[in-house]
Amino acid sequence: MYYNPKLSADQLAWKAMKYDLKANYYKYSNPEKHIYYYQKHLACIQQLMHSRQEGSMGMGGNPMIRVLHASPNAPAVDVYANGQRILQNVSFKQTSDYLNVPAGQYKIEIYPAGQTTQPVLTQMVEIEPNNMYTVAAAGTVDNLRLIPVVDSESMAPRKAKVRFWHLSPNAPAVDIAVKGGDVLFRNVSFGRATRYIQLPPTTAELEVRVAGTNNVALTIPGVTLNPNQVYTAVAVGLAGGEPPLEAIFLHP
Repeated sequence: MYYNPKLSADQLAWKAMKYDLKANYYKYSNPEKHIYYYQKHLACIQQLMHSRQEGSMGMGGNPMIRVLHASPNAPAVDVYANGQRILQNVSFKQTSDYLNVPAGQYKIEIYPAGQTTQPVLTQMVEIEPNNMYTVAAAGTVDNLRLIPVVDSESMAPRKAKVRFWHLSPNAPAVDIAVKGGDVLFRNVSFGRATRYIQLPPTTAELEVRVAGTNNVALTIPGVTLNPNQVYTAVAVGLAGGEPPLEAIFLHP
């Protein structure tokens, strides 16, 4: 996806805002249009960051960060960074939009939504320049922790780029396989995100198996991988409990 390199920073910011509004408009009514406009939004943000980096005299560009609520028994939460609220009322399986923040160390505090007296989690997170991060609040509410991973939005021409992130706190290490086909990821334990792999565009049924066995813990039917797209498949929920084990897909 290409944009005119002569666009000013203000024009790029306006386009990014426009595409973000369109992406949010179609978020539930038309997932394909949501992804299309969200990719345009990300492309504008990336070009805007690049233009800012070029003019920053070598000081490095600001990173981008989003938050995923992956704790199956935690309430909706508010997120504070260095004492300032950055996200409000994020519930289980919800992911925030990317935020553009200065690089550095952040004291992250997570409170039940609407409260400010007793955080359910306080943790320091290091955010480095020029990276995109997803930070998951993961684990059960009595053993909550933040797990950051670095995202990639670079696309593989005519292929899909995929990784797997294990965020089910009571599930064992797992293998991810195509039903009747190859194992894509092996022995992935809780908290770990795999490297991205490139796959041809396809629609397939995936199986989450107990690592090293053929015991299927979860079947994911009808997974469509489109060309020139980046996916993170995330296992959330509880194995054999409520809310149940399931897979959600993040972009990128």
